[in-house]
Amino acid sequence: MAGLAAAAVAVGLGELVAVWTGPRSAPLIAVGGVVVDAVPEPVKAFAISLFGVYDKIALLIGTALLLAVFAALVGLAARRDFRWGVAGIALFGLVGAAAAVTRPNAGPAAVLPSLLGAAAAVAVLRLLLRAATAAEGAGEAPVIEDPKALEAGRRRFLRLSVAGFGAAAVVGFLGRTLAARQGVQQARGEIKLPAPASPAPPLPGTVDPPVNGLSEFVTPNDTFYRIDTALVVPQVDPATWQLRIHGRVARPLTLTYEQLLARPMIERYVTLACVSNEVGGDLIGNARWLGVPLKDLLDEAGPLDGADQVVSRSADGWTCGTPTAALRDGRDAMLAVAMNGEPLPVEHGFPVRMVVPGLYGYVSATKWVTELELSSFADFDAYWVRRGWAAQGPIKTESRIDTPRDGGTVDAGTVVVAGVAWAQHRGVTAVEVRVDDGPWQPADPAGTVSPDTWRQWTFRWDATPGPHTLAVRAADSTGQVQPETRLDPFPDGATGWHTISVQVR
Repeated sequence: MAGLAAAAVAVGLGELVAVWTGPRSAPLIAVGGVVVDAVPEPVKAFAISLFGVYDKIALLIGTALLLAVFAALVGLAARRDFRWGVAGIALFGLVGAAAAVTRPNAGPAAVLPSLLGAAAAVAVLRLLLRAATAAEGAGEAPVIEDPKALEAGRRRFLRLSVAGFGAAAVVGFLGRTLAARQGVQQARGEIKLPAPASPAPPLPGTVDPPVNGLSEFVTPNDTFYRIDTALVVPQVDPATWQLRIHGRVARPLTLTYEQLLARPMIERYVTLACVSNEVGGDLIGNARWLGVPLKDLLDEAGPLDGADQVVSRSADGWTCGTPTAALRDGRDAMLAVAMNGEPLPVEHGFPVRMVVPGLYGYVSATKWVTELELSSFADFDAYWVRRGWAAQGPIKTESRIDTPRDGGTVDAGTVVVAGVAWAQHRGVTAVEVRVDDGPWQPADPAGTVSPDTWRQWTFRWDATPGPHTLAVRAADSTGQVQPETRLDPFPDGATGWHTISVQVR
């Protein structure tokens, strides 16, 4: 109990101190960030497949549980010899401090949350162990003969322990509240978006067929998937934001947010997809983006010979490598400032992020972007490439059944099977559905506005009673048909037909 209370105080105080030293310097966040960077690729892939967009929450909970076990052991060791308790807490403080100071863009002050938290933990542990000793005596058997005195001592120990947990909760909550007030939501709310020089084309009337369970053509911002390495969402003030374009360029550029908004904007529907998306997975979404064409900016900077990679950097230090050719070949690659008619949500990259049709997000969709460096694939490996993922990640042709659900039950008769298919920057030209081992039958693709978005589809199935298996595949504008072979996402995206089982009654 004493060890757990001491650890709670350390974490809570660390959260409060991190208000001034930066949210990524808080002990749990700092250590969690190191874990994210160091975890083996198979473990990372397993976490995303198991927890999806909640992988960061799962990581923080797991880290807290490990800390709790460590703290309990420290308390037990300190009961025998307090020096072991001090050593254990010192180890906790040093690990947290080392993790915090090695985070990208961290300064010397980043060590303070962990070190001050550790100092407070030593004091709390000493106080609680003294109370425990007074309650139960110093030896194996109680030396207090009076049962009432013994019970009073134990109650005092429990009161002090509960007070420690309570103080930790209050201080930690205060720290999080103050950090939230320092966020950029107010600045985001004051942004006045410019009208696009090239508006998005109107949606055809055939999008969003009236089928329950079918994904909407435009994914709402609050349900759009989020996969990144940021345990704490970066809070980037648009008033101080700058984009630096440098490296192998003839004319380096630096732009402010105001200067970026003053440039001609394009508005386009683009579907983004995560390379970790399993066959049939939901790490994909379609939105209407507003932004400045990247081609215009790169043309102004003037890439030099050999600059075949654009390395983009996030405000939290994450790196991404995008083929320069993909940003200059005429596709609607942009620095986006808005998503579905409003300034970018903070968790989706406010104030500026990259959007590049046809490439998986790990090589194209940098959030909170602050830097573009012209380099080469031979000279630099970006964050995920160092971990074994392919250097260039064109999105593969895939399709998914949204309804009926796998393992579900439907009534016999006409059943509308529906889903989405995607082949960004090539476009989906056909979708087919197969029932059991029967022939492939054409589905009805819904409308779309460009080859850069996913495409909804429907199929009317004359369902007969009994168990059935449904499969879907798509074809793109190059004539390539989605392959049957099932491959895991690593290292360049999953393949295979999405297949579900349905019971017809």
